[in-house]
Amino acid sequence: MESDKIEKLLEKYFEATTTASEETTLRTYFSQEQVAEHLEQYTPMFRYFSKEREERFTKEVLEPKTGTSRRMWYSWISAAAIVLLLVGAYFNTSSSSGTLEDEYTQAEIAAAQEALSLLSINFSKGAGQIVYLEEFEKNTNRFLDNGQKSP
Repeated sequence: MESDKIEKLLEKYFEATTTASEETTLRTYFSQEQVAEHLEQYTPMFRYFSKEREERFTKEVLEPKTGTSRRMWYSWISAAAIVLLLVGAYFNTSSSSGTLEDEYTQAEIAAAQEALSLLSINFSKGAGQIVYLEEFEKNTNRFLDNGQKSP
């Protein structure tokens, strides 16, 4: 009879519907030396749970310092950003004295213009395809909305 009760409690346990007292009953049953043969497979599991339940964390938990380190970190990042902006502004003003013809040959400029022209053409083709995607999305949403309203 006790075996039937334990089997029912095991079913409830694996369905996660047992109470704390029922789980205590299961742990107590499986901690005994004599367990029904067909239930012996669950003994190691419940003994492990009982053993681990007694284990406690004994190390000291260190609390983080207050926001002083974070404020210090932000101040260093702010200072680095300001220095980076100043360096960028300096190099931007000093290197903008020439024209493209002074830096590159006519062949290099023509090749860059051709590459940008091809990029523009392909980009225009891709932008034209967006119309089809928008229509597809509109129809898909309409289909999904009708499917949700029908039940």
